[in-house]
Amino acid sequence: MTKLAAKEEVCDAECFSDVIRFDVQKDVKYIPQLWEGSPPMAPPNTNYCENIQELKETIMSRASASHGMVLNDFKDHIKDLWEALLNERFVFRFRNALEISAYRKLETEYSKWSCSLRSAMMETENKLHNKIENEVIHEIDETDLHRELKKTSEEVEKSMSEFFEKDRDADKLIQWKTSFEIKIKYVLENIVRETKRRLNEILQQRDMKKKINAQRTRHENTLCEKSKELTFKLRDKANDEETLKKEFDLFWKQWIKMIIRDTPPIRDIDIMRDVKILLSDVYESLPVDHWRESRDMFTVSSYCDYVQFKRSSGFRGAFTKVYRSAKEVSHDILSREDEAQIRSLVTDVVQQTDRMIQSFNISKMGYNISCIQQLTDYIRARVTEHEEGQVKYVFENEFFMHLVLSICERANKMITDQHRLFREANDPVLYLEKKREEYYSIFQKYCHGAASAAIFGEIICQKLKESIEQSVYKRTARDIADEMRSNCESLNGNRSNMEKHILKRLAEEEDFNKYMNYINNPREHFKSFIRDEVSRYITDQFSVSVVHKMKRNIELLQQKIMRAARESTEHVQENRGDTGLWLKSFIQQLSDELIFSEKHLSGLKHDDVEDFQLEDVIRQKLPAIVSDISCRFNRKSFPVNLDYKFRPDELLINLFCQCCWVQCPFCKAICTNTTENHDGDHSVAFHRVTGINGHLYRGTTNLCISICTTAVASDQCFYPEGSDKSVLYREYRRAGGAYAYWSITPDLSELPYWKWFVCRFQRDLEKYYNNTFQGSGEIPHAWRRYSKQDAIESLNIRLY
Repeated sequence: MTKLAAKEEVCDAECFSDVIRFDVQKDVKYIPQLWEGSPPMAPPNTNYCENIQELKETIMSRASASHGMVLNDFKDHIKDLWEALLNERFVFRFRNALEISAYRKLETEYSKWSCSLRSAMMETENKLHNKIENEVIHEIDETDLHRELKKTSEEVEKSMSEFFEKDRDADKLIQWKTSFEIKIKYVLENIVRETKRRLNEILQQRDMKKKINAQRTRHENTLCEKSKELTFKLRDKANDEETLKKEFDLFWKQWIKMIIRDTPPIRDIDIMRDVKILLSDVYESLPVDHWRESRDMFTVSSYCDYVQFKRSSGFRGAFTKVYRSAKEVSHDILSREDEAQIRSLVTDVVQQTDRMIQSFNISKMGYNISCIQQLTDYIRARVTEHEEGQVKYVFENEFFMHLVLSICERANKMITDQHRLFREANDPVLYLEKKREEYYSIFQKYCHGAASAAIFGEIICQKLKESIEQSVYKRTARDIADEMRSNCESLNGNRSNMEKHILKRLAEEEDFNKYMNYINNPREHFKSFIRDEVSRYITDQFSVSVVHKMKRNIELLQQKIMRAARESTEHVQENRGDTGLWLKSFIQQLSDELIFSEKHLSGLKHDDVEDFQLEDVIRQKLPAIVSDISCRFNRKSFPVNLDYKFRPDELLINLFCQCCWVQCPFCKAICTNTTENHDGDHSVAFHRVTGINGHLYRGTTNLCISICTTAVASDQCFYPEGSDKSVLYREYRRAGGAYAYWSITPDLSELPYWKWFVCRFQRDLEKYYNNTFQGSGEIPHAWRRYSKQDAIESLNIRLY
């Protein structure tokens, strides 16, 4: 225990006597209980007072022999010891130190187990996604997904069994074995269920996309055939490159005009314009300047300006202005609990709308204003539902509007990026313009009289090009996520480890707004932190690591394509088949790896193509295609050209953010449980100064300087929101509500980090909450001795 404590406190100590002079023979005193037998009839134990007197004399003699010990110091030592004994923490803390260490180790292992399951399912999902797009499969069953995960889940079970049986702390870990087995089972069931849902959505979307794809394929194939027809007219001018180029450009220009006439191009979008159109239809009387006055609902310090209290129905509507004027001088303000409820509503609405936006699958289906309509309808329903609950206020119209604007402003880039991918893939003009050089190359070959097999093989390679690039990006994204899990210090542990690095960075940057974003919107701050880490890693490591991963993945894919071509040739020879059989075999073998199916070649004639020649053509042409893809690898295109859900930052967010985000009702510290909707109480290793959450001393404007763990070890009281009855901090569960679901252990130790934060940002906190650290909330002088470096170092020593 001494060694463990010394490790956490970063000091040298090998045994207990290095900390306190202690003789196990002389310094252990046994005191029998006061009564002999059971009260009330039991007589007092005659030895009790003698033992107490002996203990007193021993303590006094040792104290008097100490050098430099004064009476006040002695009094404080005895008081600390007595309070620790009364709180049952003196032995309890030592007894639990090893258990805490073991549990942290268990959580780290659990993170690895759940990560391996998610990674395996991600690999499976990618393969099945390709098969769905290639129309190889038409339904998804959970049994199939479980079968795909069987090997990984068995490895996880074996690893768990070995960990609980063979770890040196196995005797302590056994108490959590069953609960963590249930957790892993829950993770497994959840990822299977979510994967099935996502794949079924892709199935539905695939059927909806058929019309677009059929149209695009028809354009491509018609272009190919028309350019082929043009070559017959220009055979005698095959060596005149200038004439060929001129004729092809003229043909291309005419054909593009025809496409535009038949199929209008997909336009750029303006999300915020659509939002304002929808809101203006509802609120016609809004002034023009209102949109410029909208506020970011995720960073406001108080929602007081957005509510009216439920006094009577008359205050709604005609008397709004009168009420607002009265409110400025009234004492009706939102309580901390009200503020917390509204902030919780905003946070939850953000999370749910994020999921809605992902479910729209805009990169595949495109964007239209109905997406925004669905979002606004959902937000309105949630706001109305909240108002109809057990709250004493209703929202101003501005609350709904500013919330919609804030959410859409935040989602603007993601939706626009996804629509850009959709447009590039589906707008016939943009898509074919990207293919112009490829078609000209094929046109030249026709003019020069190249063999049909050579031209058809090149078309196959060109059709594979985009799919190869996407597959390489997806694989590289997963590789980067895995590498960062191992090599990036902030991401190589559990969420608590990441939080330590977030707090370090916040301290280094000393940006109060970022601190409040972390305190009020922790999940979003974590997501932002992960995105920054990934962006920085890709920037720093692009030429060193990322490009090498891409090239390795493209080499592996090239090998698989060539193997598929070779085995298809062998299959045709064994079965005396034709080119059609070769293509079917080739496509089927690549269905796991690439989005490439017969529909990509439909309409192209290959009657005069010898199947055995295709393998040779692909062997000759594929390296040039691969080389061209490799040359285009750059930091700006990766991972921008990937759908959001496949990007490395989103993969890591999905891994780290599937946990509990409930905040302490006193200080807003985040529950450290690694499972969302977990059983049992919420808990956190170290709590914060409650004034950070705007907590006030009763009847004052003084921000509170107590820390939850210290408060529950005291005789102090607090008043739950909306109640006039006080509750002892140590009996906080009696307050009900959120208090009842937290486990806050009495603890006299405190974290310097948050003391430094309060001192460093005292003025900012006072301005943010419009209250002060004065009177009862005066900051102790001892807190001001902590430097920023002390605060950062305290995270290493004590927090995790």
